[in-house]
Amino acid sequence: MAKKKSTKTETKATETEAAVETVSKEEFDKLQKEFDAQKDQFLRMAAEYDNFRKRTEKEKLATFDNAIATTVEAFLPVSDNFALALSSDVQSGEDFRKGLEMIQKQLENAFKQLNVEEFGERGDEFDPLLHNAVSRVEDEELGEETIAAVYQKGYRIGEKIIRHAMVQVANSGQ
Repeated sequence: MAKKKSTKTETKATETEAAVETVSKEEFDKLQKEFDAQKDQFLRMAAEYDNFRKRTEKEKLATFDNAIATTVEAFLPVSDNFALALSSDVQSGEDFRKGLEMIQKQLENAFKQLNVEEFGERGDEFDPLLHNAVSRVEDEELGEETIAAVYQKGYRIGEKIIRHAMVQVANSGQ
């Protein structure tokens, strides 16, 4: 009986293989075409992504270069005037001072052109997010936590701090 069961199983397996082969032969071309279309679509998408990535990288580098060029362009007149001041024979200390004041004004204009704001004035309220307190002083005229002196101005662009203001803070002791 065991032998008979084995023969039935073998016959059934052979019939199934024949049916699969018949179905596979009929639908193989259809499935192969679908596979090739999906593969082609995938390869195209991968190529588009690679092109996008390369283009984005080039744009980032160009943006960085443009930012540097804009910044340098804003400071070129200042540099030119420093070179001119150093190459000229200064007649008097007053002329030299006037030239330096003009250069300072150009620097301020360059900062303004680049949207750089300076902050940190005597009398402003001390803010540890904006100011770097390097010392404290007792000052009856100024209130608690008020800037008494500014050693270095602070600079920012919008909300981004470029440099914190270095200040002395008044502590009235009240």
